[in-house]
Amino acid sequence: MSDGQHADPPDVITVRALSKRYAHVQALAGIDLTVRQGEIFGLLGPNGGGKTTLIKILVGSSRPTAGAVQVLGLDPRGQSRTLRHQIGYMPQAPALYDDLSPRHNLRFFGQAHAVANLDQRIDAALELIGLQARARDAVYGFSGGMKQRLSLACALLHEPRVLFLDEPTAGVDPKLRETFWEHFRALAAGGVTILVSTHQMDEALFCDRLAILRDGAVLATDTPHGLLRRGRTQVRLWRGRGADRPAEEATLADYAEQLPEMLQRYGLDAAVDRIELEHDTLETIVLRLINAADRRSDDPQDGADDSRC
Repeated sequence: MSDGQHADPPDVITVRALSKRYAHVQALAGIDLTVRQGEIFGLLGPNGGGKTTLIKILVGSSRPTAGAVQVLGLDPRGQSRTLRHQIGYMPQAPALYDDLSPRHNLRFFGQAHAVANLDQRIDAALELIGLQARARDAVYGFSGGMKQRLSLACALLHEPRVLFLDEPTAGVDPKLRETFWEHFRALAAGGVTILVSTHQMDEALFCDRLAILRDGAVLATDTPHGLLRRGRTQVRLWRGRGADRPAEEATLADYAEQLPEMLQRYGLDAAVDRIELEHDTLETIVLRLINAADRRSDDPQDGADDSRC
């Protein structure tokens, strides 16, 4: 390799033609994904889209119907004993011992992973999640958000190489969410790979790449910026100085190329004194992709022109 060139990070999660069926429900329908080392990879989509099912298969708690997955080069089911100490998993519903305190829950999980310097690590985890003052209280009296925070601490305690997070900030206040995501970015910078399911569109923008799942299928995989480029832009333009002047409006699929062409019709004259651009949000784009897929499933001939959304 020549100077100045760097090898791409290796893939640490691979999913090939993965399917999962529960009786008459097709939870996953032959999906393919790869996630690189040090990447924060987000899963977006409606409830029932397959996000939690995918995570459960990747951590080895569910068996696929067809296809293959590898995490760190290992089969999550067949090599679970080797893999389990290298991954952390925060499920959607916190898996905690309600009659124990946060400190004792963390100690239990830490001992299961033979964590060194356990007391210091527990103290650091309690500080991260902001539960130092409740460290010795029984968990059964905690709110849902507090249990979420403790569940995250348990997943992080043994410093896993790959972290699976299913709705990690549900019920967490905005300031603590910001702290969590700062920590996630620091972990990723250190080489930890994070696969996160979220409904929070602002959190999705913190991910390196995103996959949109609907009915067990991947509708799109792209960077947040790449998905945003699929959006449309509303342009409103005013000419003249009258208070009651009407706005001239247009919808552009690619404003970077189409806006100059639009303005050339006006010769970019001095009468154009104000222009507003209103971009689609990530949520709007995701919903449009899902709705287009719904239309195609109802009528394969419908939505043929929606590929760019």
